[in-house]
Amino acid sequence: MLEQFPWQETLQWQPTPQQQEQFQRFYGALLAANQGMNLTRITAVPDFWEKHLWDSLRGILPWLQPTGETLWGAKIQQVIDIGSGGGFPGVPVAIARPDWSVTLLEATQKKVKFLHSLGSAVGLANIYPEWGRAESHGRRYDLALIRAVGDVARCCAYGLPLLRSGGILVLYRGQWSDEDTQHLETLLPRYRSRRLDIQGFTTPLSHAQRHCVYLQRQG
Repeated sequence: MLEQFPWQETLQWQPTPQQQEQFQRFYGALLAANQGMNLTRITAVPDFWEKHLWDSLRGILPWLQPTGETLWGAKIQQVIDIGSGGGFPGVPVAIARPDWSVTLLEATQKKVKFLHSLGSAVGLANIYPEWGRAESHGRRYDLALIRAVGDVARCCAYGLPLLRSGGILVLYRGQWSDEDTQHLETLLPRYRSRRLDIQGFTTPLSHAQRHCVYLQRQG
C-alpha cells in the first residue's frame, strides 16, 4: 500500500522490501492504538505517507545516502527523538537506518507504552522508548530530532544540551523567515552552537512549505 508513493523521486532513497513491510506494520499498529488514545489525526494512507513517513525522513535526508556518513564531521550512532508522541520522526528514522540506536523520549506514559509495543509489532531492535522530559535527560547524543514540540527557543533549550560536542540538532519546522533566522542566531551562543544549514522544500503531495534547520553543538 505505502510502496506506491514516490520514495526514490522525492528522497533519492528507496526502502527495501523489509523496510516497506515495517512501514506498513507501523501504520497498522498506529491505527489500532489510535482507537484508544490520541496518537494522530492523520490516518488516511496518502496523508500518513507524506505527513508522517516522508516528512520524518526528509529531516535525515543528508544521512540517507552513504556519502553523508560523516557530513559536517559528525558520525551518527546515538540518536534521540525528543517528544516522540506516536513515534515521529524516530520510528521511521529507525526503520530507514537500522544501524542507528534511536531513543524515543516521551513525557506521556500511555504513549511510552505504545512505543514499547512497536519493537515486536514492527520488528525493530534499535528503538529505546523512555519516559521523561528533555530538560531532565542527562545522556549525550550524536543526533537529536525535534518535531512539533514548540517554538524555536524551546526546541533549542530541549535539544542542544543533549548533544555531545559536534552533535547535530534537526528542527522540523513549517514556515521560516529571515526574522526566525535572526532570532535563532541570538540563541545559539548560550549553547555553544552554530547554524549549519536551513533547507526549505515543498512536500510532494500537498505542496506545503516545510523547513529543516540543522544546528551543531561546538562544546
